[in-house]
Amino acid sequence: MKKSRVPGSSNQMERDFVFQFGAGGQQCVLKVPLQFPVQDNIRDLHGLLDMLLHKIPCFVEEELKRSLTNFVETNAILDYEREADLALTRLTAGDLDLHSLTSSWAKAYAETSLEHARPEEASWDEDFAAVYHELIHSPASETLLNLEHNYSVSISELIGERDMEMKKLQERQAAEMSSVMQELGTTLSDHDVNTVASQHFEAQQVLENRWASELKHMSEIQKKEYQEWVIKLHQDLHRSSNSSKISEEIMMQPSQLEQSDPGTRLYEEQPLLEESFTIHLGAQLKTMHNLRLVRADPLDFCKHRRHGSAGAKLRRLQTALSLYSASLGGLVLLVDNRVNSFSGIKRDFATVAVDCTDFHFPRVEEQLEAVQQAALYARAQRREHPGENTTSGL
Repeated sequence: MKKSRVPGSSNQMERDFVFQFGAGGQQCVLKVPLQFPVQDNIRDLHGLLDMLLHKIPCFVEEELKRSLTNFVETNAILDYEREADLALTRLTAGDLDLHSLTSSWAKAYAETSLEHARPEEASWDEDFAAVYHELIHSPASETLLNLEHNYSVSISELIGERDMEMKKLQERQAAEMSSVMQELGTTLSDHDVNTVASQHFEAQQVLENRWASELKHMSEIQKKEYQEWVIKLHQDLHRSSNSSKISEEIMMQPSQLEQSDPGTRLYEEQPLLEESFTIHLGAQLKTMHNLRLVRADPLDFCKHRRHGSAGAKLRRLQTALSLYSASLGGLVLLVDNRVNSFSGIKRDFATVAVDCTDFHFPRVEEQLEAVQQAALYARAQRREHPGENTTSGL
């Protein structure tokens, strides 16, 4: 066995793995240099030596694997013992600070040992999830849905005001640009037209940013108020000394489903084409599967309608009942590989998502930003470690 220090490294060693076997009356010798400590899996390393590099006969595969495993484990133990001897030598020679070393050991043991681990404290989101799951399966479920709907109506009205102001600005800018174009070549030049267009664009950006900030602020206030009310209601129900007061509190949020306002933003609900099937599989022990095929715009299932039908309310209730459970449901949208919401159905989905406050998940922009950061981190890890599988990091 040959041992040599790898150039440019103080911790890696190169050793020759030697394997002898007989084939066809001849004695063959396999000699391969290995880097220690070995970074690859033993099974992968065995397959690489066996199949790709040296084409070793199949009848010695198991013997080669046992010999390789024993060689790697033996030399790894020798390396550990050598490092331990060097550490003890430095310790007895006084090269190490005994106090800092013992403190590091105690800290490492306390952080990795279960008996010294601190109990995990439940976060606000975990508490709210448990409380909401309990209340949505109680007589307060309709009140929760009505309160969510009332908050959605407030957001919808605010968005309607934004759209109206944006429309007035665009009409005023269109009239101004038309007047400028009529005077082009006489009293105004191309530079003047470009200046007016730039001013129009800046005015639109300022207005859009102002409304976006106002919508975000209102959504944050609604989410905080809603979660605090849910927690308070749960606490009152557990301290139910006055059942009549609790009943009044549960019924204090009337629904605005039946109210109508001709100036509000309404989504046009397209008729659904659907058909249901029942499939039985198996000869003796039959299993039954119910399938429902629907032809519709996928975003119709995401829109929160102010004047929805009874079926829409039932779908919301079904989603709420299974929200914090093991039987989750979701909608899969086919999009391109760019993590943004600037075009296509991604933009339509982002527009629908801001039409009402999400009381359970982060905003769409925050979720997309988290995905972008995870993708950038995974890409950096692949560049630093090209030979390793870093898919789990994403």
